[in-house]
Amino acid sequence: MSSGLDRRAELREFLRSRRARLRPEDVGLPSYGRRRVPGLRREELAQLAGVSYAYYARLEQGHGDTMSAEVLDAVARALRLTEEERDHLVRLAQADRQSTAQAAPPPQRLRPSVQHLLDALGVPAYVVSRRLDILGWNRLATAVFGDWDGLPPEQLNVARLIFLSPEARDRFADPAGAAVKTAGVLRMNAGKSPGDAYLSSLIQELTQSSEEFRRLWARHEVSCGSVGESVRMRHPLVGEFDLVHEPMALPGGAPMRLATYHAEPGSPSEEALRTLASWEMEPLR
Repeated sequence: MSSGLDRRAELREFLRSRRARLRPEDVGLPSYGRRRVPGLRREELAQLAGVSYAYYARLEQGHGDTMSAEVLDAVARALRLTEEERDHLVRLAQADRQSTAQAAPPPQRLRPSVQHLLDALGVPAYVVSRRLDILGWNRLATAVFGDWDGLPPEQLNVARLIFLSPEARDRFADPAGAAVKTAGVLRMNAGKSPGDAYLSSLIQELTQSSEEFRRLWARHEVSCGSVGESVRMRHPLVGEFDLVHEPMALPGGAPMRLATYHAEPGSPSEEALRTLASWEMEPLR
């Protein structure tokens, strides 16, 4: 099993990728002729952030432990980072005392009360860990996303399903968009736990097994997922329908998130979801 992600290498490549997407004219700087590589030069970024070239170069080399919050904020503004990207930069730059390598994943199990909550919800819902392992779900979730009950435990992972399971991808009307979001969430979570050897091994597995994941991972995008956004799903019986994704953190113990999906009231999607629910509950009658 891998020993975890190299935090300095992650910081170095993240900053380079963010710098490469900016052009001089985007930030009010003159552009002189062709450039060997796309984006701003280090000295230009340092000028925008109001720090010396040597100071910024040290940060981009992965030495961010001594950088102040003010400097990191200035760099984030110069790079035009989103809030998610800014938080990711800070996590990578500042030493994390919690990032010691974990030889094996600690067991994560749902409290019985959480499973009871899932079963009581009238919308598709499931719980995932920071590693995107699917820890629990309700029957409506399997009606929408596929038969998770029949999968071995090692396959019950959102990233594995999105990148390695054609059947799971087919449930999304825009599987490429779902893949982008999933890779971004995995990148953000890896930044929160760079010493997580299990998460690092999952990333290595996906990198080796999926060309799409390799391409997306190289972009260094971070995302909290489709929070509050509509996700278009596809089902062989009811066709395409839209669900709004609302996740929320579950308190206590290791980080877990409850993911819920609901249809807009009175919409055709609500009717499609109601139809799926009636078919799913038929065996219980």
